Amino acid sequence: MTEGLSSSTDAINAIATLSDGTRRRLYEVVRAARRPVSRDDAASAVGISRKLAAFHLDKLVDAGLLDFGFDGQAVRGRPPKVYLPTRCGVAVSVPPRRYELLAEILARAMEEGDHDSALAAATQAAYERGQALALQMPTAVKRGRMGAERALAAAERALEELGFEPYRNTPRCVRLSNCPFHELAATMPALVCQLNHALTSGVLAGLHAEAVEAVLAPTAGECCVELRARPSGA
Repeated sequence: MTEGLSSSTDAINAIATLSDGTRRRLYEVVRAARRPVSRDDAASAVGISRKLAAFHLDKLVDAGLLDFGFDGQAVRGRPPKVYLPTRCGVAVSVPPRRYELLAEILARAMEEGDHDSALAAATQAAYERGQALALQMPTAVKRGRMGAERALAAAERALEELGFEPYRNTPRCVRLSNCPFHELAATMPALVCQLNHALTSGVLAGLHAEAVEAVLAPTAGECCVELRARPSGA
């Protein structure tokens, strides 16, 4: 599976690929599905022919934005091709900026220095940042007590804007399918998970979503946090 785009040229090419409206919609369909998507399903979702969908999906593979495999459920003949998103994100700056390198340096300093005090300070900063971001968002809801359903819906909208790609796992639980800090999480999962938990908790505080809590619930391939309605938050 492709883990990232290896150069700024690759990233520019990926963005150029997504500038086509049909390809962008197909990419969004595959990302939102959280399962391998066939050419037929993708074509139906976007409203184009299967042949055209296959052409654009393969262009997204060439750009490093999608991976492909084959559906093992085929009864006869060659199994149909299916698509799923890669783990890479796309960002371009000219000249290149290396913010992820600074993040790694700061994270290493936290792990190797006065760990407890540094982690406590970072956790508090993440919570306060999440709270401030929620207050600034255009999706922020009218202040006041919310029931669990309204609180979960407000949190979904807010975390969508932050790149967590939330989805409703059950009527009273929201999972976060994407970790915006995936590359750093791959090498420092415990640290990133704790900061993610603090950040999402801060978002809930900023939304006044007291009927919902952020809980650490690591799941392979997703963010380590999920949002649950509190037992008393009906």
